[in-house]
Amino acid sequence: MVAGGDALARADDGRVVLIDGALPDERVRISVTADRADHLRGRVVEVLEASPARVLPPCVHARDGCGGCGWQHIAIEEQPQLKLDILRDAFSRIARVADPPFAEPVVLPTEGFRTTVRAVVVDGKPAFRKHQSHDPILVETCLVAHPAIDELLRDGHFGRAREVTLRVGTGTGERAALADPADTVLDLPPDVMRGKSAHVHEVIDGQTLRVSINSFFQSRADGAAALTRLVREAAGRDRVLADLYCGVGLFAATADNPRRVIAVERGRSAVADAKHNLAGHPARVVRSDVGKWRGTKVDVVIADPSRTGLGRDGARSVLACDPERVVLVSCDAASLARDVGLLVAAGCTLTSVTLVDLFAHTPHVECVTVFDR
Repeated sequence: MVAGGDALARADDGRVVLIDGALPDERVRISVTADRADHLRGRVVEVLEASPARVLPPCVHARDGCGGCGWQHIAIEEQPQLKLDILRDAFSRIARVADPPFAEPVVLPTEGFRTTVRAVVVDGKPAFRKHQSHDPILVETCLVAHPAIDELLRDGHFGRAREVTLRVGTGTGERAALADPADTVLDLPPDVMRGKSAHVHEVIDGQTLRVSINSFFQSRADGAAALTRLVREAAGRDRVLADLYCGVGLFAATADNPRRVIAVERGRSAVADAKHNLAGHPARVVRSDVGKWRGTKVDVVIADPSRTGLGRDGARSVLACDPERVVLVSCDAASLARDVGLLVAAGCTLTSVTLVDLFAHTPHVECVTVFDR
């Protein structure tokens, strides 16, 4: 398995073949979807010899082609190991790190966990996209959605909306919804806050955080708690911290008695939430693109970039802080491996890599990686 969730094979002419829907040690018949000079892409049309890890997808909508959970054909207990295999492959090929210092993976519940869901709307009802398609497929329930969100998917009516975002705070039970267009009349229970100003409060490690409907937040509360534990332990106590790509201030708010925190975030909504959430903390929130921020001397840098990762500009800003330690939270194996290569080349030592399996039934990989200088 390789980054993105495809299986890697070889054609008779030696070219790499990336196969959507295949598993290691399987023999499959594929339809070729792209024929390039250096590689092929394809999708499985028939499984001739199945892996023991192959199962019938547990969700009826996945069986009908819903693309929300791309790995439901893989036994849930096998998925963390396959994600480690993806990481190992990416580290070897991209970062040139042959033996990554993997810690024990953090495995979380695999159903009813997702606290933010985005759906397209068809005639007032929610739908998800079909696998590798823009075509919608109506859904009556969602295996991974939190029950408070699943209720809205099942019973709500979303009027003339084209899309809808639904969010719940598991620690408070608060719910919020935002339709596109924003002035769409939604038929939802009266407790659901609606519109661009809608927000919920989430409780992580005893900290109550405001999370606006347009702000990024981790997809599950128990996953956010697992990440904050790992980040807090790695950052240490009584330190000066930079929290880059800080979002609503999750890691700054849950740090272990920091002396001072500078929190940097570009998103307008998230910055407003971070300023609210970090009031009373020894923290200053700066609205800036991290890649354009000049940095300031700190003990530890915490960075939680989007799926595109740090890149050269982000890595430059991290290193400009001259930290003793860097704690990198990543959600893509390939961009993580590239960033590992950048930081190691700049003199950082790779200390540990911990997979946190936030995204069951998908090939998405979340990691907390620690570097020392």
